[in-house]
Amino acid sequence: MKTILLLLVLSAHCALAQPNTGQPVPDFSVQLLNAPITATTLSAQRGKLVLLEFWATWCSPCVAAMPHLQALQQRHARQLQVITVTDETPKRIGQFLTNRPSSLWFAIDTAQALTNLFPHQILPHTVLIGPDGTLLAQTSPERVTDGLIDSLWRNLPVTITPKADITLSLPEIMQTYFRAADTTRHRFVMQGPIAGAPGVQMTHATDSLFAHRRLTCLNLPLTALYRIAYEGYSYKRSIDKTGLGDDAPVYCLDLIVDKSEQLLPTLRDELNRRFDLKASLEPQAREVSVLQVTDPVKFRQVPRNKAGKQTFSARQGEIEQQAVTMVDFAQALEDFGSMRGLVVDGTGNDEKLDITLSFQPEDPQSLPRALAQMGLGLVKQKRDVMMLVLQP
Repeated sequence: MKTILLLLVLSAHCALAQPNTGQPVPDFSVQLLNAPITATTLSAQRGKLVLLEFWATWCSPCVAAMPHLQALQQRHARQLQVITVTDETPKRIGQFLTNRPSSLWFAIDTAQALTNLFPHQILPHTVLIGPDGTLLAQTSPERVTDGLIDSLWRNLPVTITPKADITLSLPEIMQTYFRAADTTRHRFVMQGPIAGAPGVQMTHATDSLFAHRRLTCLNLPLTALYRIAYEGYSYKRSIDKTGLGDDAPVYCLDLIVDKSEQLLPTLRDELNRRFDLKASLEPQAREVSVLQVTDPVKFRQVPRNKAGKQTFSARQGEIEQQAVTMVDFAQALEDFGSMRGLVVDGTGNDEKLDITLSFQPEDPQSLPRALAQMGLGLVKQKRDVMMLVLQP
């Protein structure tokens, strides 16, 4: 199947005021490549429902929603036009479509034109526009069903659960909810969810005042907070016996301590003081992927850190770290790599390295190829691994 890419441009004459539900959406145009037509506009789609799906290749829920959107498009071809929108590059989307072919229309919004028109913090984000060009809802893809499309098409009354993301950036959220004086040496603040904010953990590693002694968590369930408190155990290295489930309450917290070594012990103490969960570390035999040096020559070409500054950035498909050990890198592969199991370091190397790794999660062979370029590989082995057990 040919790759379908769209380049997105808002019409110069349209106002960029963000529409509210029930208001007209400003017209925009999209240039189509390898499609039956070379371009379309929102006004050209009058008479159809238009679904804009904001997504990214590194967003697992976004990718999981694609078959659902594809099925909707196929079943309602006369009534519906789905246009996916991402700020990633045409090259990256082309790689994605090579491995996951789709007949949906894909738009590239690197200028953030549509993103600014429909601001959001959390992906996926679904915008539903009526046949008359008015905004029907900003919601989530799973809430757009066959029944909803049929009802909208027949002008029947419907209720669409909205997805109202907060408009504040993460720094603005910090200033609004967790402002801290420069002289603060210790505090612990915990509250309920911040509606519309993402679920995220912030370590403040680049903050000159609070680096390594401050931790902020937004909209995380209790089990995730315990995993962080117990040395950052990932969900893959934890056994949840709490029975809390996917609908468990989420919390926000901000912790500041005097010294970095106090951070996680203080978090454990604060959580144990407030909740009745029991946490224990238990060794269990598991199949793991062992990171090994397969080509010493290539591995020696991986940059050794000279600046001494540690940084960390990772998401599905991209890992960028400075001044990290191979133990750190193995953990990043476990958290953000394309494999489902555990990853442990078997290189025996304890140097501080600068690592940049890029791969395509949808291509099973992409990660092994990227690692091979660094002189590394993964080998399956059975090993005893320490697991975090959470129970009531």
